[in-house]
Amino acid sequence: MVPDLIRMANQIAANFAHHPAEQAAGEVANHLQSFWTMTMRGELEAWVDEGGEELHPLALEAVGRLRRPTD
Repeated sequence: MVPDLIRMANQIAANFAHHPAEQAAGEVANHLQSFWTMTMRGELEAWVDEGGEELHPLALEAVGRLRRPTD
């Protein structure tokens, strides 16, 4: 399942890559939060913890944003 999640996260990131980086990372994070299950996000986070190879930089940033507490 992880290869599918990487592929999907990379596709999402590629779709937002034409936006400024800060905005794009937020949009990717918002998409993952809104449309992915907690299990899917957890598996992607675990992949990032293991190094996150092959993951688009915007997707990496988005996972980091999902981990940050909101005020």
